[in-house]
Amino acid sequence: MLAILHPNTELDSEAYRQTMHYLENLPGVSVRVHEVQGASQRLTEIYLLGDTKTLNKEEIEALPAVERAIRISDDYRILGRHKDDHRQSGFTYNGVEFSQNNLNIFAGLCAVDVPEHVEQMMQALEDNGEVCTRMGAYKPRTNPYSFQGHGKGCLPWVFEKAGKHGIKVIAMEITHESHIEEIDNCLEKLGRPTGVMLQIGTRNTQNFELLKAIGRQKTYPALLKRGFGITLNESLNAAEYLASEGNANVIFCLRGMKTEAGQPHRNMVDFAHVPAVKRLTRMPVCVDPSHSVGSRDRSPDGILDVMHATAQGVIAGANMVLVDFHPKPEKALVDGPQALLMKELPAYLEDIRLCHDTWKKRQAIYQTLKDSTAE
Repeated sequence: MLAILHPNTELDSEAYRQTMHYLENLPGVSVRVHEVQGASQRLTEIYLLGDTKTLNKEEIEALPAVERAIRISDDYRILGRHKDDHRQSGFTYNGVEFSQNNLNIFAGLCAVDVPEHVEQMMQALEDNGEVCTRMGAYKPRTNPYSFQGHGKGCLPWVFEKAGKHGIKVIAMEITHESHIEEIDNCLEKLGRPTGVMLQIGTRNTQNFELLKAIGRQKTYPALLKRGFGITLNESLNAAEYLASEGNANVIFCLRGMKTEAGQPHRNMVDFAHVPAVKRLTRMPVCVDPSHSVGSRDRSPDGILDVMHATAQGVIAGANMVLVDFHPKPEKALVDGPQALLMKELPAYLEDIRLCHDTWKKRQAIYQTLKDSTAE
């Protein structure tokens, strides 16, 4: 069962103390508290886990701080959609909204290499009105002799340049719990010039101890990439690991499935699952066309495959795009052959906006149909 408190309930208020005293003394029930910061208000959700079938919904709703109570199913208890559930989807972080209704673009370097390239990338983003980017400092690689990323050594100048160019959120993959502390310490020393979204790569989708560590901290939101060789349900449960530890600010990323059936692309593009994930959960959904396609191959219409894949995801309702760009792909230390060129950035952004507008128009068409059917 889920108890949703009145908006902006103070955790030191008498109503909250009375409510928690009652809930924490229910036999056979454990209590987990989640705070959700929206654009205009803070919501507190209290999850009652265990033997909740006998609980009286009306009694829970009569508690002084409770606005309403919802019975939830076993699947994706925190992040899932449930009957009679009208909770908001998404969250606001560092002034940027992430929800199932909007779109944010994270164009940037798959792997940070030299300061000049980071500067050029962020300058281009600022020139085009973008406030988010991707920057890989920690890089898990299949080959132990491949470049593993500069790690914490590059964090100070990456964060300083982000602040200089008005970048508010950087998607940055981490591979170990210690990376959270390294990022946090660096941001704190610099006066927090930017924000970081902790990215969990496809290899770590079922690294449950890492998921728990990221879930226990509530400072940074998480971007979870789908596991490349497991079912969608298993990947969504990995996201639930994050939420169950306390951090429900999670974005789910589709990045293609590892199978020979996807050739000639690097992976089988799975963007048809965008609406499915939005139906099953309240998470915003990201698409990663760079790692799905994995090349700069171009179709006869003159459009790159990665751009076509992006369009498919955005027209289906994607809320975030994670994409590789590089000032000099031939010098990139990771995934240079799939990176888009800086001169392609304005056209790519315009293409995405066109596709997002088309999604909105598609919504309007079917909303009209729904309304007329209901009459």
